[in-house]
Amino acid sequence: MINIIEKIFYRSIENKDISYSDLKIFMKKNNVYLIDVRSKQEYEEGHLDGAINISLYNIEKEIEKVVKNKSSKVILYCSSGSRSKKAKKILEDLGYNEVYNLEGGIDKIWIK
Repeated sequence: MINIIEKIFYRSIENKDISYSDLKIFMKKNNVYLIDVRSKQEYEEGHLDGAINISLYNIEKEIEKVVKNKSSKVILYCSSGSRSKKAKKILEDLGYNEVYNLEGGIDKIWIK
């Protein structure tokens, strides 16, 4: 039964967008870098536990200082998912191959 659940879970994140509920499961099972790509001010106003702040505008020059192994699992988020999708593309272009985007951003979580 667990194998079936894991197959469904991993199939659901193959598109590299991940829901908040899947994020919690994913983080329990994997070593993950959770990166908030919003501005420093937005980050200081509130962020997900364990998140590191690297703004979208600094991601290209700062990411290698934080995530040295390009095979590491990285989950990006912002307010709505727009900036984190852009950051995901930047990281993929830099050679990172396990990059995920939090679907709908944290506004989707906090508005509920």
